[in-house]
Amino acid sequence: MSKIRLGILGGGEDSLIGILHRVAANMFDQFEIVGGVFDVQHDKSLKFGEKLQLDSSRIYKSLDDMIEKEAILPEDQKIQAVSILTPNFLHFPMAKQLLENGFNVICEKPLTTTYEEAKILNEILQKANTIFAVTYTYTGYPMIRQMKTMIANGEIGKIQKVDVQYYQGWINPLIHDKEKRSTTWRLDPEKSGISCCIGDIGTHAYNMAEYVTGMKVNKVLADLNYLYEDNPMDIDGTILLRFQENIKGVLRASQIATGEENNFSVKIYGDSGGLKWEQENPNYLYLLKEGMALQVLKPGHEYNSEFSLEGTKLPPGHPEGIFDSMGNIYYGVAMAIKDKSSHKGTYPKLNDGLRGMNFIEKTVDSHKQGNVWINLEE
Repeated sequence: MSKIRLGILGGGEDSLIGILHRVAANMFDQFEIVGGVFDVQHDKSLKFGEKLQLDSSRIYKSLDDMIEKEAILPEDQKIQAVSILTPNFLHFPMAKQLLENGFNVICEKPLTTTYEEAKILNEILQKANTIFAVTYTYTGYPMIRQMKTMIANGEIGKIQKVDVQYYQGWINPLIHDKEKRSTTWRLDPEKSGISCCIGDIGTHAYNMAEYVTGMKVNKVLADLNYLYEDNPMDIDGTILLRFQENIKGVLRASQIATGEENNFSVKIYGDSGGLKWEQENPNYLYLLKEGMALQVLKPGHEYNSEFSLEGTKLPPGHPEGIFDSMGNIYYGVAMAIKDKSSHKGTYPKLNDGLRGMNFIEKTVDSHKQGNVWINLEE
């Protein structure tokens, strides 16, 4: 089949996330970027589109303009899928409009700024019958997929402890100066939603805990840190988790962990073994067994699962990274659009984003109510 025609909203000249998505989209030769709206300023969008060697007639002034003009193109030329790479507050209106007009959607997380908005998108998707992915990027790493498979196969026994941590330090230079912290949209509730740290990176850790274990979080108890009374957005937090059968876990997230870069770690302990993975060293999965030497599993080897190997592009000893991880998610979306069979969990779905928004809101509620246990909706 021909490549899937992809449009992009946001992700322009100075966007790190834009580079990540463009490289990922091209990785398996399943997508072709044909147009979009890369910047709110049309002249900047045009200039960037030219840099990408795109047809200038398909660099649109707005999403409305794109939908209107794409609708009159021949069926074999129309954009089929659209990636939303904008700030959080634009995710919902853009995703809603795209779904209502029959597009497949790939959306950055968090899915929306409120749980209610996420539920509306979920309802629309049921009628739209299209594909919707939320880019929880780290689920695409081969060794995370190996971890998921090993846990599902019972290789560490019954889970009895979940520990996920995501530490960054990038807000530390901004948070102590009121004028500086007003320069980032992440600390603006109008653009970011009710949460900064938990909404941005905590939701990655929450999604990962559910993804690798196959269990759902039932309850949360949160203690968040805002550092200053005039700062309305959390920038650090610790959350206790309760899963099914009263299995317990902890989620720690911070954007004021001074000196930390992108320290995301996942530790799952069963009654007969444990597994550990760190995002900054993503090609190593550590297997712990009582009374046995530590085992280190790496991608590309035949001892790994078919699911892990499907997302491995290089021979053993050749590092794979975040571009490859996102590329695996795009590949999963492509296979779904083309209605080809694939492994379970090849891309995060809208329901994962829906659960993420539920988690964010209940976490903030738990903190504001005095650090109490709150049930998540099923």
